[in-house]
Amino acid sequence: MTLLSPRARRRRRRARWPGLAAAAAWLVAAPAAAAPITLAAALDRAEAQAPELQAAALQEEAARAASRAAGALPDPKLQLGLENVPVSGRGAGRFDAEEMTMARFGLTQDLPNAAKRAAERERAQTGIAAALAARRASGREVRAAAAAAWVDLYYAQRRLAALDQAVATLSPLWDAAFASVASGAARPAAGPEGRRLRAELADRRSELVAAVAVARVRLARWTGDPAAEPTGTPPPLELDVAALRAGLDRHPLIEARDASVRQAGAEVDLARAGKRPDLGLEFAYQRRDPMFGDMVSVGVTVSLPVFARTRQEPIIAARTATFGQARAEREAAARALAAELEAGLADHAMLREQWLRARDTLLPLARTRADLETASYAAGRAGVPEVTEALSARAEAQLTLLEREAALARATARLTHTLGSDR
Repeated sequence: MTLLSPRARRRRRRARWPGLAAAAAWLVAAPAAAAPITLAAALDRAEAQAPELQAAALQEEAARAASRAAGALPDPKLQLGLENVPVSGRGAGRFDAEEMTMARFGLTQDLPNAAKRAAERERAQTGIAAALAARRASGREVRAAAAAAWVDLYYAQRRLAALDQAVATLSPLWDAAFASVASGAARPAAGPEGRRLRAELADRRSELVAAVAVARVRLARWTGDPAAEPTGTPPPLELDVAALRAGLDRHPLIEARDASVRQAGAEVDLARAGKRPDLGLEFAYQRRDPMFGDMVSVGVTVSLPVFARTRQEPIIAARTATFGQARAEREAAARALAAELEAGLADHAMLREQWLRARDTLLPLARTRADLETASYAAGRAGVPEVTEALSARAEAQLTLLEREAALARATARLTHTLGSDR
């Protein structure tokens, strides 16, 4: 066995560190098993797994369960008691000394008026409608978030691939520029300029790597798959503006406000029903000493809302004000939603114009310039720095096009899923 000095052992450990660091970085960066996923599949998984939708579904289930009890009669009441027990005189404390001493067993049943029960049922139905609208609104938010995460990952990967391709194209030119400076064929400033450009592209790549990682985490938050790889076609970049505007009245937020208005109206009806008398039925069986015989009692009770001015009418006024508040909030929500749509359409139009300008003008011009500079270099009329700058400008134009296309796709998906139809 060969014994190494402490200095030699330290050199051997340092020699192994770069390989271990590279392996660790590869394990962190590489997905466990890439699973291709289309945009439609991502939306389906998000709808199936999102806890927000599960909570909304349970809220709707709770509203439906509670509605079954709305408008039902109150529970009957059992009466047990002793009546007419003497507490003074010769028969004090005895149950058989007085003819009217009896044990009472009775039942009472309250009968709220029909208007009150109908208002309770209407309030329960509006609760179901509100829960259903909240579930639809949650579904739209989930789909919009999942679509945005898919789009971000899809275009971040495309931008990273485009940048790597540009770096691969420029690397030989940077090496040629360094060689030209060393041989004296190029100006000394060409060397630092090439290193600066390489450093800037390295910074850009670091940003894109981070963007890919963040987008992957966000997509996994909705799909449950940390190794999902976007595949297929991105969402369309066009919008059906007429359909978006026509569908605002059917938006879940507006439907939820409509349910709130109907619920407030049911509360008004319930308060007004308080001015109507309620009924009650009573039945009792009185058990007496066998020598006297048993007795039966039947009765009806009627509530008398004779103090409506101080009891029912203030409540009616309060419920009426709440009803007006609900209607005003519904109108405010409709205006806010319409303003949000118009603002989103204006942003979408701007993003589309910028994308078309990058696709039809900026990128073709950059490509033409790169081709001309390359041809001039081949003819000996241009140097390496000019070709490098032209190719860098072409790569920048390509990245700009992808960035603008990603922004347009994200805006289209958001408007489609939040303000369009439920699918």
